Amino acid sequence: MDARLPAHLEVSALIRQVGADGGFATVLAKGERDAGTILAVLTHNGAGTRIYERMPELDGTRPWRCTRREDPAKPGDLRDYLDRRKAQDPDVWVVELDIANAERFIGVAPEQG
Repeated sequence: MDARLPAHLEVSALIRQVGADGGFATVLAKGERDAGTILAVLTHNGAGTRIYERMPELDGTRPWRCTRREDPAKPGDLRDYLDRRKAQDPDVWVVELDIANAERFIGVAPEQG
């Protein structure tokens, strides 16, 4: 049996935690209720956006990995990437967390610079 927390509960908890700490969080795409993959779009005041995804490892763990970073010279790249991911996997959840040091909510060390 899979011991993963259902995706909808994890997303709901992220939204509540960010809100309780004075930030803003919202679901950009709703995926499969129990087993959907979660992509976290992290930003602070709409700037410095990063996309984190869980990547399966050989040992069975699924740590968060930063897969994309905002490039000011290419403003549509992150949106295009999210659109492609949603087309590839209709079960994917996309949740945006807009708060300083957003990595702390997914258990990742904060970005340096």
